[in-house]
Amino acid sequence: MDQGFNFNIYNVQEVSRVEFIRKTYAHVALAVLAFVGFETLFFISGIAESIAIPLLSNWWLIILLFMGGAWIANKWAAEPGNIQKQYLGLLLYALLEAIIFVPVFYYLLYSEQFYGEAVNILGQAAVVTTGLFTGLSAVALFSKKDFSFLRSILIVGFSVALATIFAGMIFGFDLGVWFSAAMVLLASGSILYQTSRLVHDYHTSQHVAAALGLFASFMLLFWYILQIFMSRD
Repeated sequence: MDQGFNFNIYNVQEVSRVEFIRKTYAHVALAVLAFVGFETLFFISGIAESIAIPLLSNWWLIILLFMGGAWIANKWAAEPGNIQKQYLGLLLYALLEAIIFVPVFYYLLYSEQFYGEAVNILGQAAVVTTGLFTGLSAVALFSKKDFSFLRSILIVGFSVALATIFAGMIFGFDLGVWFSAAMVLLASGSILYQTSRLVHDYHTSQHVAAALGLFASFMLLFWYILQIFMSRD
């Protein structure tokens, strides 16, 4: 019997999982490109100013927009058997992230405080975010360690963070760089958790939902790394 083509069920499953992971990261890249495209459109068209000014003085609107929109986007992205709705959910989430980042980018680009430094700050934050995201993903993928234990930690951590953000808005105190550093740790834990789910949990047809989870963690990491770089000036 020819033993050269012993392609058993385990081989098939492994190849399928590798292809799923590849497709997931391709869709994460697609979501990042959509985010960049939306931001470019907002600033070139002049829409950015009309978005940034009201949101800069009403940060609670950003939180409500994010919570409501993220719920809808995640629901659509996880819609079984409806690939069009899944893509719509991923695109909606990229649009939401673009809107949420507009006030920060607007302030960074047009504030005298960051005159001549905006591009460098954005570039440095993007490089650090991408490097950290890549490194954490590699740890979870190649170690194949199950990071599901992080779920309860992340739920508690994000609940405390949300309560702290609301308290800061109500009582008017600055959360400071240490809060941003703590959020970077939470976002890093979320990346490990989401990446671990690629290996252990997701069905191979759920690449869009998996991509949305990773994209959300990536953008959260970028947001707080950017805050840390901005706080240096």
